[in-house]
Amino acid sequence: MHRFLPIDLRALGDQYVKDEFRRHKRSSPEEVKSFMTEWEQYKDTLQTQVLESAGEQFSSVKFGANLSEGKFSEFQDEQIGQLYELMLESTKPNRQFDIQEDSK
Repeated sequence: MHRFLPIDLRALGDQYVKDEFRRHKRSSPEEVKSFMTEWEQYKDTLQTQVLESAGEQFSSVKFGANLSEGKFSEFQDEQIGQLYELMLESTKPNRQFDIQEDSK
């Protein structure tokens, strides 16, 4: 789904996904089940947003979703730190990624 995002968000999302799957390589079966359920929900949300944004200017489209207090309260301290870092990176006016679109 990331291929349909603006190039800087795609790069950020791709790297975050890789990091998350690496972090969960040695998780318990229960943690893996929860992890995969959350990723399926992420995919479904992103797919809906991409389809709804078809034909619109990327600058006017908002991707993502608000995190409920219930979900947030389930997070461990490390996850809150990761979420905060992701929020900082995704809201920077000049993101660290200097990526050019393919001219196909």
